[in-house]
Amino acid sequence: MDRLDRMQLFARIVERRSFTAAAADFNLARSTVTEAVKLLERSLGVRLLERTTRHVGPTLDGQAFYERCVAILSEVEEAESLFHEAEPRGLLRIDAHPLLTQTFLLPHLNAFLDRYPLLDLQLGQGDRLVDLVREGVDCVIRAGELGDSNMIARRLGTITEITCASPDYLERHGMPRAPADLDGHLAIGFVSSRTGQVMPLEFQEGGEISHVRLPSRITVNNSDTMADLARLGYGLIQAPLYRLKQDLERGSLVEVLPGHRPSPTPLSALYPQNRHAAPRLRVFLDWAIELFRKVDL
Repeated sequence: MDRLDRMQLFARIVERRSFTAAAADFNLARSTVTEAVKLLERSLGVRLLERTTRHVGPTLDGQAFYERCVAILSEVEEAESLFHEAEPRGLLRIDAHPLLTQTFLLPHLNAFLDRYPLLDLQLGQGDRLVDLVREGVDCVIRAGELGDSNMIARRLGTITEITCASPDYLERHGMPRAPADLDGHLAIGFVSSRTGQVMPLEFQEGGEISHVRLPSRITVNNSDTMADLARLGYGLIQAPLYRLKQDLERGSLVEVLPGHRPSPTPLSALYPQNRHAAPRLRVFLDWAIELFRKVDL
């Protein structure tokens, strides 16, 4: 293991906050990782990591060294790519919502992997917020407005949102013709993972956006459960059109207020600021932007 290898290993320990996780990422024995850090500390003459039984974190010197390592390793990877005809290689870790992955990414992955035969892909699927650095993820794809973040964002597109309900529900409560007709209606409450609050329904009317809070007998924090409850007639929901397209075609759900759809939801790819976009990440981002331009969101 040369000096650059030890620097790369040290940077991954800091990011993962774990010797064991870093060892697994590089397919090394934990003892090899421990010895590599000892060699680094000995050569630098400083302590780089604070270790407890439950936590590993950088010392002040370790944090400064980590930031330099990230910059140096990025420059090395960039330089090497110039002499490999910019052929991206290595493991790329991506995290995206399961349905978005299944609907848009998986059908086109074969073409991406054929284009970049030296790339391996690890797909995580979730809709929770991910600590990219801590969990060793290179990039996440997320829907929604982005709050203050230390992530770099690339816009992939916008997702069409609709309001819908089951035919049984609409037979019992009537079909509203305008947002003002929603008195007496019910919604299936969806709890935002960002705020912990039930999200209001949103409608566009006359160029303005209005928010409506309807009573909810059932509240959920999972979009699949919300769609299931809508099919069973428990109330109105708002969700991406691509998620509900098959329900609309089968007639198990009916779009409500199609002339007053919610504003489209941004779809973005995010990656850490301190992890300069390596060639493998850059080609994935370019491919994803190209892909989402072509699909019907």
